[in-house]
Amino acid sequence: MSKEFLSVAIWEPLPGMEAASLETVRELNGLVARKQYGRDFFYRSGDSHYVLLRYWSSEQARSAAQEDPEVLRCWARLGNEIKILKVYEKLEEVGV
Repeated sequence: MSKEFLSVAIWEPLPGMEAASLETVRELNGLVARKQYGRDFFYRSGDSHYVLLRYWSSEQARSAAQEDPEVLRCWARLGNEIKILKVYEKLEEVGV
């Protein structure tokens, strides 16, 4: 059985693209949830930085999302709406 894992993306909208980027992220988050690829949590830091936490259901779910035409369209649109500042593809929990 595959294990859930966390990915984190930190980004800011390109000038004049904040509303469009937020709508695209909402659409993407809806697809991820509806298709059971994972679950998302979305935060804002200050005036311009956004943080998306995505708990992927599994490696297989992430692979499926990376090949899903609807998801790919959203990611392509975001490429014209945001500037990615940092991405952590796979974070693993550390027991402390």
